[in-house]
Amino acid sequence: MTDYIKITENSLYDFLPNKNCREQKLVESMEYSLKAGGKRVRPRLVFEFNAACGGSTDAAVPFACAVEMIHTYSIFHDDIPCMDDDD
Repeated sequence: MTDYIKITENSLYDFLPNKNCREQKLVESMEYSLKAGGKRVRPRLVFEFNAACGGSTDAAVPFACAVEMIHTYSIFHDDIPCMDDDD
């Protein structure tokens, strides 16, 4: 059985921009948020659907990581007071 969570963890940070840039603080914040971890359910779903369709695991890695990054973004940004519409 392929360990999709391990593949995701090992690949996730490769898709972040280089920290040696003008946006260093932003990239560091993104990295910090991703390191919070979690169950990584969404990337695993990407890998499972990819496998069911006969795709290669390597081809699914960028998509699985992108889904996890979007999920992480949505969790943090939903809690920003100006974006949180929960009374």
